[in-house]
Amino acid sequence: MKNIFVGNLDFNTSEDELRTMFEAYGQVDRVSIMTDRDTGRSRGFGFVEMTNAEDGEKAIAALNGSQLGGRTLNVNEARPKVERSGGGGKDRGGRGGGGGGGRGRW
Repeated sequence: MKNIFVGNLDFNTSEDELRTMFEAYGQVDRVSIMTDRDTGRSRGFGFVEMTNAEDGEKAIAALNGSQLGGRTLNVNEARPKVERSGGGGKDRGGRGGGGGGGRGRW
């Protein structure tokens, strides 16, 4: 199994178009173009899962830098998703919100 990232997609590219492009290199299990949660519009990137890793490597080599819909595609092996922690009320420095500084009054 090979999971492939496809970036710089034209916003009108369909999952069927992407599938057809990759099927020239082997069996495609799944195609998903990421969409904006609020508008439903394409976010300009997606993922293709190919059954055979070797076929996936061939597709990456052949399609990276190719044109689709007037745009140059960025095609490479997808990296594993990094889990993001929730906010949790701490600022970016890892400290809790807090009171003022200075000297205490005794």
